[in-house]
Amino acid sequence: MLTLFHAPWSRSSRIVWLLEELGADFDIDYCTIRRMDGSGGPDPKNPHPDGKVPALIHDGALVTESAAVALYLTDLFPKAGIGAPVGSRDRAAYVTWLTWAAGEMEPAFWGQISGAVKTDAYARARYDAVIERLQEALWAGPYLMGDRFTAVDVMIGSALGWGREHLPENPLFDRYLERLNQRPARVRAQAKDGKVSEAA
Repeated sequence: MLTLFHAPWSRSSRIVWLLEELGADFDIDYCTIRRMDGSGGPDPKNPHPDGKVPALIHDGALVTESAAVALYLTDLFPKAGIGAPVGSRDRAAYVTWLTWAAGEMEPAFWGQISGAVKTDAYARARYDAVIERLQEALWAGPYLMGDRFTAVDVMIGSALGWGREHLPENPLFDRYLERLNQRPARVRAQAKDGKVSEAA
């Protein structure tokens, strides 16, 4: 049994999307988290050790952190075809993209959102490198790993969606997001995401 502890309009929204793409049978346990505006707070029922989301329980085992959850789930549902099994030729690129999203892309985006890119040369270089890497991959596209949609597109596409207003004008990004938003699993996930006010 799969249970996702999920806070609406948060990083766990992409895991709702991923579960829909996988065709998984899962339950959502809506919970509160501390929001960046100071609202909300940790939810006692949430098993995440830091009170964050996503937190996934699978037959009593806890998995947290988006990249780990994505890897775990695509390994659990290999027939869905949106991961890269151990031993496959795509595995190295797949795990690299998943961890790059969390370790490089998201910090670079936050550098732009926070204004650090304007004042810190390192933050500027990191941000520019991330934008260049995304552009190169999407130019070859139509997905980040070429012709095949994968969980990498869920992870990175969701971040591009919430951060779009902070990124440079680029039709590559716009067309990519349009492709992702038209996916039936994406539409189903958005319907299940919920409202922040309902999570309490």
